[in-house]
Amino acid sequence: MNGYLRSDGRKGIRNVTLVVYLVECAHHVARAISQNFAPQDVQVVGFPGCYPNEYAQSMMERLCTHPNVGAVLLVSLGCEGFNKLKLKDAVAQSDRPVEVLTIQGEGGTRTSVEKGVKWVEETQKVLAETPTVPMEISELVVGTICGGSDGTSGLTANPAIGRAFDNLVEQGAACIFEETGELIGCEAIMESRAATPELGKELSKSIEKAARYYETLGYPSFAPGNADGGLSTIEEKSMGAYAKSGRSTISGLLKPGDIPPQGGLYLLDVVPDGEVRFGFPNIVDNAEIVELIACGCHVILFATGRGSVVGSAISPVIKVCANPLTYSRLSEDMDINAGRILDGAASLSQVGEEIFDLVRAVGRGRMTCSEELGHTEFVLTYKSFEPIGPACLPNA
Repeated sequence: MNGYLRSDGRKGIRNVTLVVYLVECAHHVARAISQNFAPQDVQVVGFPGCYPNEYAQSMMERLCTHPNVGAVLLVSLGCEGFNKLKLKDAVAQSDRPVEVLTIQGEGGTRTSVEKGVKWVEETQKVLAETPTVPMEISELVVGTICGGSDGTSGLTANPAIGRAFDNLVEQGAACIFEETGELIGCEAIMESRAATPELGKELSKSIEKAARYYETLGYPSFAPGNADGGLSTIEEKSMGAYAKSGRSTISGLLKPGDIPPQGGLYLLDVVPDGEVRFGFPNIVDNAEIVELIACGCHVILFATGRGSVVGSAISPVIKVCANPLTYSRLSEDMDINAGRILDGAASLSQVGEEIFDLVRAVGRGRMTCSEELGHTEFVLTYKSFEPIGPACLPNA
């Protein structure tokens, strides 16, 4: 496996150019620029809000300096609250090509698109010459999420991902699971797996915070589709979601944008701190995927029972389908059929090994189904977090 060496020492498995809109008013121009190029090479990300938000600023800085990113074009309307110069400086300090395009100063849509396309064309020529260097599995960061869960998710795809996580952690990789709102009821077993008692308490507190947050909202992280698929309660869904974490010792607790300091298994706390201010923590699965990527994830493992067709910008998404009937209907969007476990055609360990092998293949350049289909979904909203404390990373 080879990677693109970045100035901070991390290595990327992709070399993407990002076109970044800094307010929804600039989204169309950013999209028009990217449509002149293959989606695998030039991808659109952005923040829609007009008012500044520290979380969004830090998230965008992490995303624009992600190891899978080679260059960044920032598209500004000109009057939004986003601190574009601070973001530009962060990207420039990482030794990546970066430019700011301000629509109000360029003369409008057509001229902005033309100038943006020209910059990307010139930058792509430079990126084509980027050398690669050897990269070990221990340098990978892999995230996982489940979406469109049903009664099969906790029996097949989720525990198979857990087996793959155990294998990856054993070989020195960093693995991140999240969805604290879908770990309600798992506090005690999570705490028992923590590297230290202090970390165990922090893990429990993050899940308790999620429970209070959703109680205030009056609705848990449990969709009608989950019930239609055979799940009965949030606790039942939580046990299935928990299975993605495998059996390794939990090394730390992260918040969005925190990068694992070393290999190991980490929980990502995605529920905002403080009182409820911005509505539901993550309105769709892709918001959680973005937060995993901001923590440095090169690849995302996505378990689904009902079926999901989304991918993501920046980092490839590997779809692990839990339900054999869903796989038969949506096979063109699925990378692995974990439903074979229900059919007796494969064991959990065999599918876990298959996931592990595919992670390595994607790291070597193999495209996932979502990449081949051009899926580059992206969602970033308002949130607020406090920094993690020393108990959250006891081995750092």
